[in-house]
Amino acid sequence: MTGSITQPVYAILGATGGIGAALCRRLAAQGARLVIGARDEDKLTALAGELNAAYLVTDATQSEQVDAFIAHAIKSNGQLSGVANCVGSLLLKPAHITTNDEWDFTIRQNLNSAFYLLRAATRAMKEGGSIVLLSSAAGRTGLANHEAIAAAKAGVIGLTLSAAASYAARSIRVNCVAPGLVATPLTSRITGNETAVKASAAMHALGRIGTPEEVASAIAWFLDPANSWVTGQVLGVDGGLATVRPR
Repeated sequence: MTGSITQPVYAILGATGGIGAALCRRLAAQGARLVIGARDEDKLTALAGELNAAYLVTDATQSEQVDAFIAHAIKSNGQLSGVANCVGSLLLKPAHITTNDEWDFTIRQNLNSAFYLLRAATRAMKEGGSIVLLSSAAGRTGLANHEAIAAAKAGVIGLTLSAAASYAARSIRVNCVAPGLVATPLTSRITGNETAVKASAAMHALGRIGTPEEVASAIAWFLDPANSWVTGQVLGVDGGLATVRPR
């Protein structure tokens, strides 16, 4: 069982993004061994050097590369305690002006990457473990001009719940974190605009947008073998965006 491993081994895809990098630094500080993957080789090697982590350049939208990433994690460490998918994209457009290419890209980045990692991890985890996927508040509540990203992120929630049921008998836990707007390089077009960020902050009941570290904390909690009785959960780390209406 995962709980018997004194030094957990985690494989993180999308490791060089805002949330992914915050997660990797948090896990490394907790003493975990890491295997990290992302597409940008320069950023990936720099982060791997900082954290003394194994790494593999990986395009998470390509299933064979995700399979190779998980195989590399096992080969590097001989075991795998958990995985997290921090790969994603952001598209703010209503359906009638969303192109086929934009739709396909959004599904590949957010839903396909989650499925490929989950499939590879469940094949490799012979003694249980934890899988954490990344959804969004947009997948839990209706937000205007979010059709493509909302569909992809809602798909991640469905994937989480079904997989949690499928793999519970093997002690594989599957959970999901659903953030609101978080200040990362991915959202810089919004967070870098004072008017836009004020409008977005007002949509969150707590009156501000989130930080990568706050989301990373939730992912790390799901990964932690101390929380081995938690599966099939969707945790909104969103300032209340999906569930609370501020006055």
